[in-house]
Amino acid sequence: MPREKAALKAIPAALDAETRVHDDHHVSLRLWLRLLSCTNQIEGRVRQNLQSSFDTTLPRFDLMAQLERAPQGLKMSELSQRMMVTGGNVTGITDVLEKEGLVVREIDSADRRVYRVKLTTEGALQFRRMAAEHEKWVIDLFGAVPPRQKKQLMELLGVLKEHLAALNGA
Repeated sequence: MPREKAALKAIPAALDAETRVHDDHHVSLRLWLRLLSCTNQIEGRVRQNLQSSFDTTLPRFDLMAQLERAPQGLKMSELSQRMMVTGGNVTGITDVLEKEGLVVREIDSADRRVYRVKLTTEGALQFRRMAAEHEKWVIDLFGAVPPRQKKQLMELLGVLKEHLAALNGA
């Protein structure tokens, strides 16, 4: 089985990150590994769904999502920062999407040495279809959590996010 296909398989719950801890470990460590385990499982399912439903990858979806939020287009360096990947990764994904007619590179009017990447009309249509399905998948994945608890979890994770940003000087 090719490596890409193997990576698409969901991580079995019995082998996830949380199996490393025991009740005697600090609750913060257990919580972190539970968050990591949930994140990995959600991401794995989204990757599988993107592949089976749209024959695409999560990095391609992420790049198109960034462009959908920026109709004026984004510089390659901006895409790299927003996606938190190297410029080489962004270039490779952009090259493929451009060949498929889903994005276009245009010279930046403010700096002719720089290209802006934009979704084409077809790229925007394809992304909207994928995004609508993606939203349904995520809603389904969180289906076991009652609405009130989802709101509470959002608030608690917001507190954690603010604390982490403060630690990082943001």
